[in-house]
Amino acid sequence: MTDSALLSRQAVMASPLGLLTLTEEEGFLTELSWDWGNDRPADPPPAGSPLLDRARAQLEAYFAGRRDGFDLPLAPRGTGFQRKVWERMRRIPYGATWSYAELARDVGSVARAVGQACGANPIPIIIPCHRVLAENGGLGGFSGAGGTESKSFLLELEGALPLRLL
Repeated sequence: MTDSALLSRQAVMASPLGLLTLTEEEGFLTELSWDWGNDRPADPPPAGSPLLDRARAQLEAYFAGRRDGFDLPLAPRGTGFQRKVWERMRRIPYGATWSYAELARDVGSVARAVGQACGANPIPIIIPCHRVLAENGGLGGFSGAGGTESKSFLLELEGALPLRLL
């Protein structure tokens, strides 16, 4: 077992989108994934840390419509470009949407590369890749369990219209 594995903690929570697994490493949230048990051991990890408890509470409030943002220390793993896209996505306001092309212009890239960065987002919902849509207002893709159905749920929860902001 590596040192980083010793410092990693996970917690599982129920959500309207199914079970979510939160991973913390060295005091930072590094991953949010769906469906505990599909590709993991049968027994969930022991819950456990103030950060994971805070993340669960914030997600529960978000799903209940009582929270429109997250205040958590994040450390998503990815390339420099991916982290730039993810940081910019965090600034898309609750209830708003941007197109892949708009986000690409904002980060100095192309829509396809932004779409790939969205698909690689290790902390969906908290890093709101669901707020990024196709140029024509279509949903595009979504890497979370349930695909675009989950994306639609999150946009509806936020009261977002699938229209791009100018």
